[in-house]
Amino acid sequence: MADGSLANVSSLKGKVSAEEWQARVDLAALYRLVALHGWDDAIYTHISARIPGPEHHFLINPYGMYFGEITASSLVKIDLEGNILQETPYFINPAGFTIHSAIHAAREDAHFVMHLHTDQGVAVSAQKEGLLPLAQHAVIVRTMLAYHDYEGIALNLDERERLVADIGDKHVMLLRNHGTLAVGSSAADCWIRMFYLERACKQQVMALSAGRENVLFAPEEAQAEVGLQLSRGLGGGLAWPGALRQLDRALPGYDA
Repeated sequence: MADGSLANVSSLKGKVSAEEWQARVDLAALYRLVALHGWDDAIYTHISARIPGPEHHFLINPYGMYFGEITASSLVKIDLEGNILQETPYFINPAGFTIHSAIHAAREDAHFVMHLHTDQGVAVSAQKEGLLPLAQHAVIVRTMLAYHDYEGIALNLDERERLVADIGDKHVMLLRNHGTLAVGSSAADCWIRMFYLERACKQQVMALSAGRENVLFAPEEAQAEVGLQLSRGLGGGLAWPGALRQLDRALPGYDA
């Protein structure tokens, strides 16, 4: 049975540091999870991981590879200037470099950065009011949510300054007319934040099908209470092992 790995990619296991290999495995798992949930956009959008160390090197997808076939060894290591730092037959998406280099350079806590173009995420990003407090998922997400206005395809490096200013210290973002973004100090945190953001956007699209005048906003007191209740986080570390077990059953091979 095919395991989803690519025959022409040589394994890097044992050829890079243990820290880099773990970052590669975690990042490849995120790509496979996005594919498993149907959140990918052909070969477009990006997820990146900073390699532990002072150099600010990070890993990103090889441009042209579908998310369901990405492996730990196929990921491309680059620096903050976009230079490829390994032997690889692949190159990277310049738009992915613009967004991810900006956040990795500015946020020490942003070890993982995920950017998606899902139907529901783009739909809500294009709504004037943004994410509304219609359901528990949205109320949770709104405590950590930022917005960034659309400036065109992210190819202009000077957009990075504005992107960083807009995200500030938040952990999720709606890129207006564009999509969603989440950051985390671990793959688990990045994943669960994006999971909540994407679910909240999907629920909003479904709820608004009844018309804006027929939806019920969560009470403001309850919204404030949720903010207090989130002091212990979203439980990404508890959800992550199960997510990996899902991959092992449905889309194995990411750790090759």
